[in-house]
Amino acid sequence: MDFLPITDDLVVDFFTDKDNLETCHRFEPNQLRAINAALSSSRPLLVRGEPGIGKSQLARAAAKLLGRAFLQHVVDSRTESHDLLWHFDAVGRLAEAQVIGALQLQFSDAPSADGPGSDRIDVAIDALRTRLSVGKYVHPRALWWAFDWESAKKQARKVGAEEPPQPDGGQWRRGCVVLIDEIDKAESDVPNGLLEALGSGQFTPRGHTKPVVSTASLPLVIITTNEERALPDAFIRRCLVLHLSLPDGRQALIDKLIERGHAHFQQARDSRIPRASEKVLRKAAELLADDRAAAQSRNWRPLPGQAEYLDLVRAVVVQSKGDFKRQEELIGEVDSFVLKKHPDAARNLSGETG
Repeated sequence: MDFLPITDDLVVDFFTDKDNLETCHRFEPNQLRAINAALSSSRPLLVRGEPGIGKSQLARAAAKLLGRAFLQHVVDSRTESHDLLWHFDAVGRLAEAQVIGALQLQFSDAPSADGPGSDRIDVAIDALRTRLSVGKYVHPRALWWAFDWESAKKQARKVGAEEPPQPDGGQWRRGCVVLIDEIDKAESDVPNGLLEALGSGQFTPRGHTKPVVSTASLPLVIITTNEERALPDAFIRRCLVLHLSLPDGRQALIDKLIERGHAHFQQARDSRIPRASEKVLRKAAELLADDRAAAQSRNWRPLPGQAEYLDLVRAVVVQSKGDFKRQEELIGEVDSFVLKKHPDAARNLSGETG
């Protein structure tokens, strides 16, 4: 089994087909240690932290470093536990059933229904009924691909689906990394159902008589939560937990944001990504630190964080077209749109954080 190297300066660049959009993840040693622990213990890694701190990108970065295929499922309030494994296309099946019902009615009213050729009509209708078998409307989802890629590919062909694309070059034969994003949006049966499938290493899709069994080592499963809803204790006990947070102290926060800015806007290897000046990286970090402290003191949510910092720098460098002096002029013109998102923030913070 491959493990990630523990280092203080590991930045992973992702593929992107969009100009001016930096896409990378800077690992910290504790993130690398947590991933290695999850790999060696065959446990899911639950990543906790405020929105925009890099939880989701951590999973994609781990997949690229390990050379594994990357699979993702974004959870919402309607997600059911089986949605992580398979999806039954009830709407598509109903539509085809209605067509078949109309054909049956047409054939039964035809003059030749009981005459010559009726056997062929019966055969045709039987074939259409076979087409409606439940198993032909089941789409493989993230964990199915991760458990048994070949089985998922075979099922995908039945329903006219494609293999999950791998723009970062991951190889499923080396294993998979599965990101279950924002699991706190789902009901408790979703995390419990996830652990049941991972614990047994198998599941049986709807309409199938044989289970899908993990053909190799279990995938690395990384689960994120924004803490919008409490997760079941039994679920948390069976996960490893990584907490991601920004520093509390002003200078420590500024230093960390500038470090992230270097990775995204000064060290990126993609020539399409504009470069940011050191002054702009620092000024953006100072503005965010001040606005974040003011928002915390007033209990305003959401707090501006790492995502807003990167958005602010990106807005400045893209408009400046490489002109560092213009970057310094622009930052004061656009910071309020990026950092002051609470309804009262623009009125109350503008004079304080200038």
